[in-house]
Amino acid sequence: MRDRTVLILLGAALLLAGVAWWRGGFGLLAEGLMRGLRVFVGVIPLLIAAFLVAGLTQVLVTREVVGRWLGAESGWRGMLLASLGGAVVPGGPYVYYPIAATLLHAGAGLGAIVAFVTAKNLWSVTRLPLEFALLGPHLTLVRFVVTVPVPLVMGLITEALFGRHVERIRKAVAL
Repeated sequence: MRDRTVLILLGAALLLAGVAWWRGGFGLLAEGLMRGLRVFVGVIPLLIAAFLVAGLTQVLVTREVVGRWLGAESGWRGMLLASLGGAVVPGGPYVYYPIAATLLHAGAGLGAIVAFVTAKNLWSVTRLPLEFALLGPHLTLVRFVVTVPVPLVMGLITEALFGRHVERIRKAVAL
């Protein structure tokens, strides 16, 4: 599956490179490649830190502990704990997806993983100050209160619909 994703992304990159060449010649193509390279170089420290956290989590947190606290058997409490973890984990997707994959392989249930990722996107504590500053306290609080049940509900639905497929999904998510 990972190979297919790489092929699709490479195909999209080649297609976009062709469009850039067609629209602006070598100059536009070179500018696009340089911008992509700058993004890559800027993300390298974040990627290194995220994968170090994921690797250290793998060796420090046992499958039994993750299973007990975040496994399918942990029910709504595990999903709530995963949601709280998602809310406080700093960084963007380069940080929390490797952590989510590590937790999945360490025995977390699908519901907990979905609750973790959903809470990270809805409740991110690190984003709240900016949201307060730009949208104001009233709108920020309304948005936050309305989204409070969403990670838990998403986790419960995920576990009910897909929980029995967790081993197949773990094998598909290679680390």
